[in-house]
Amino acid sequence: MDFKKIMNSSEYDFLRTHERLGNRIILLGLGGSHAYGTSIGGGDIDFRGVTLNLPSDLLGLTEFEQYEDEHTDTVIYSFNKIIKLLLECNPNTCEILGLDEDQYLIKTALGQELIDHKDLFLSKRAAKSFGGYASAQLRRLQNAIARDSMPQAEREQHILNSVRNALEDFNRRYEETDCGSLRLYIDKAVTEGLESEIFVDANYQHMPLREYEKMFATMNMVVRDYDKIGKRNKKKDDNHLNKHAMHLIRLFMMAIDILDKGEIRTHRTDDLELLLQIRRGEFQKEDHSFKDEFYEILGHYERELERATKESKLPDNPDMEKVAEFVEYVNRKAIEGGY
Repeated sequence: MDFKKIMNSSEYDFLRTHERLGNRIILLGLGGSHAYGTSIGGGDIDFRGVTLNLPSDLLGLTEFEQYEDEHTDTVIYSFNKIIKLLLECNPNTCEILGLDEDQYLIKTALGQELIDHKDLFLSKRAAKSFGGYASAQLRRLQNAIARDSMPQAEREQHILNSVRNALEDFNRRYEETDCGSLRLYIDKAVTEGLESEIFVDANYQHMPLREYEKMFATMNMVVRDYDKIGKRNKKKDDNHLNKHAMHLIRLFMMAIDILDKGEIRTHRTDDLELLLQIRRGEFQKEDHSFKDEFYEILGHYERELERATKESKLPDNPDMEKVAEFVEYVNRKAIEGGY
């Protein structure tokens, strides 16, 4: 597939005409399955990139985090936004710095410098960030299987466990504050058609509204995904399930590379056989659950991530002084026009 030809089509004119893009884009590359090498039958085309902030963002009153074009599934982060995400080893943005050379569609001198400085952002935070994303994939996987195989009361308990896991980071941040508490529990249902259901008792005072909204959005996402993915009566839904399973293993693979080797390898060339087997459904049983062999593979990568985290020579956290120097250097270029 000629991705540069696609990028230069009229459908992507916004890359050239939008005031925040054009010659301010320093990196643009493949995302999703085409980046990983796991595309089957063409697959959707995702572009991901980085653009410089405008001087008014850095010195004035304007703000900008990212540009999204839903029609083409293109996301381009502002330089300052992607730095914040990279510092947390965010999987979706780390990928941009680990593409093969021919997977970059735009790469300026500053874009190359960002790639060359990727070591600044690699730390043991990768264990939690990639592990967190992997856990989310696992929840989706378990939820989908549980929907069909468990009685309603047991399924409700499964959702409760998933919600509690999803809120783990939130609880950790607020466990030492006196904002209040949240209690989740199962009781006799009041909703028609249910035997039992999850209830919540919330008691908060002086909590930031945005944090409160994030907490309930997280819970809503788990329940929504559970209901959506659980309705698996069509072939396409089984494909989604296998795709979740594949990404679960891929996330572990990428995290281990970062922790063991200090490398970001987005294109999983050496792992494609296994990943494609999972995506094609070769580890799925007729009842839509997964074979023991898949869970043995999962267990292997979970143990490997634990080992890599303990043995990694990466720092616990990035060197913020060096990061600040690099960010200032790039933003000066953005202001002065020397890019």
